Amino acid sequence: MQPKTVLITGCSSGIGRATALAFVDEGWTVYATARDPADIETLAEAGCKTDQLDVTNQADVDRVVDRILDEQGAISCLVNNAGYGQFGPIEDIPIEQVEKQYAVNVYGPHRLIRAVLPHMRREERGTIINISSVAGRVAFPGGGVYCGSKFALEAMSDALRTEVEPFGIDVVLIEPGPVSTNFSKRANTEVDGADRSAAYEEFYDIFDDTEAIGGDGPGSVSPQRVAEDVLNAASATKPVARVPVGTVARASVLARFVPDMLRDQLWSTVRRFT
Repeated sequence: MQPKTVLITGCSSGIGRATALAFVDEGWTVYATARDPADIETLAEAGCKTDQLDVTNQADVDRVVDRILDEQGAISCLVNNAGYGQFGPIEDIPIEQVEKQYAVNVYGPHRLIRAVLPHMRREERGTIINISSVAGRVAFPGGGVYCGSKFALEAMSDALRTEVEPFGIDVVLIEPGPVSTNFSKRANTEVDGADRSAAYEEFYDIFDDTEAIGGDGPGSVSPQRVAEDVLNAASATKPVARVPVGTVARASVLARFVPDMLRDQLWSTVRRFT
């Protein structure tokens, strides 16, 4: 029986690294990728095959996919993990930063999906796993650009799921809540790149004080916990469409059913007490 092969993006740290190690432990042939090959040298030592891949670069995408098909003859699973969070009030974020956010979080997965699908269709099997977020179901103040990118990924995945079902291909969304990774540090860097206006100092004060996105706050889960759900989805015969990861994620998605007026009032209350 041919070993199962998985291509994972964004493996330099956090969820991507944990996912690569989880697949290796289960005997998969793992292609772990990142923009900087130096960041994934230890994954090579752990048994992964590694390669440089910038998801915004079509030449990188084509080269890596062609390499895997040449070496393994198959790509059983694609895990679109590479991504980051651009936070800040909508008015303060330059259009260049919005374009950069979508280039990585939306267009990147789209490039990888288009690259692997012709092969998966020929094989009439495969799994595409997109790492989304609870922010792809419920938006919050200061997260409009990031949430928008994850909402787009969710919509694209929903459409794709029914498009490729006749070919025996599964599409799964993994939706973590807060995860104990370096995500919040990168988010803080991106906020620093916003055009901070005095009109939203209240937001910046709250953000700087709490570092509320990600980190080790209440309800956060480990990258290994997310990786476990990714591996389960890749291994399942009939995986579910969405997997909220952690208590915070499972509770937060319920906010979609709260009337808009009440949800807006809730955010106003939170702002007054923080």
